[in-house]
Amino acid sequence: MQQFWTDWGDLIWTGTIQTLTMTSIALLISTLIGLPLGTLLVLTRANGRLANRFVYGGLSSVINVIRSIPFIILLFFILPFTRFIMGTTIGVQGVLLPLIVFTAPYIARLMESALLEVDRGVIEAYEAMGISTRKIIWYVLIREARSSIVLGLTIATIGLIGATAMAGLVGAGGLGDIAYQYGHLRFEPEVMYVTIFVLILLVQSIQSFGNRLAAKLKRA
Repeated sequence: MQQFWTDWGDLIWTGTIQTLTMTSIALLISTLIGLPLGTLLVLTRANGRLANRFVYGGLSSVINVIRSIPFIILLFFILPFTRFIMGTTIGVQGVLLPLIVFTAPYIARLMESALLEVDRGVIEAYEAMGISTRKIIWYVLIREARSSIVLGLTIATIGLIGATAMAGLVGAGGLGDIAYQYGHLRFEPEVMYVTIFVLILLVQSIQSFGNRLAAKLKRA
């Protein structure tokens, strides 16, 4: 085991950092896109404060179309667009755009579900007091749904980690790239086993943290 870490330790560590970097950046940008989209879905749906069946129907359809495409297919499908926007299709920079395109609609749906869990009576009480839509969004919807939002983002983060592993097929770096390049192509099964173990450890840690934070917010 000591010999293994001497030979492969730096590579595994670098791959872990790359995976966390891709996940963190993509999650941040996807949340900045997905949360407003999820809020807009709630507001424009039937009986919503800004009900508009055309806006809701169009936005919902676009989200459903993107979500229906598996990440590995989406990754290759938008390669020309990725090259045009990012200037490259390899490495961390080359995979960020596909990760965001893949994750933002998923987060939008998760946020929609979380916001719909807020008691309608609470919202109506604030509406009766003449509170503006913007304040209702920030101080009622998001505040009341924050526990569910955290759980939704936890699920999205875990999904992102899985997507970054698949992104290794295009040389994006990270643990997926290490498992593919060394564990599969170079027939180093020990590397494959260790990368799987590290991925499991990451997922378990993120899920545990998300569960604890959501429970804390729910009691607050």
